[in-house]
Amino acid sequence: MIALRRINGQEFILNVDFIESIESTPDTVITLTSGKKILVRNSIEDIVRKTIKYKQLTNQSFKVLQASSSESTASTAERGERSA
Repeated sequence: MIALRRINGQEFILNVDFIESIESTPDTVITLTSGKKILVRNSIEDIVRKTIKYKQLTNQSFKVLQASSSESTASTAERGERSA
């Protein structure tokens, strides 16, 4: 769970397991798996950083669903080097 701030300044706690997507339009919009949308003051980068930290603290793994082709190539090369 991470602490975020709504557009009106009210702080709330969000269960990150329910995040489906995050967009910047220019406000940050979090879409939950239920379809509900939440507008927040936090940046996408802040939400991702908090989510990663939370998952690390709870010893859970996470995965990036989409990565640029250069990142995918770098990750593949790194894995190959480790196994050699």
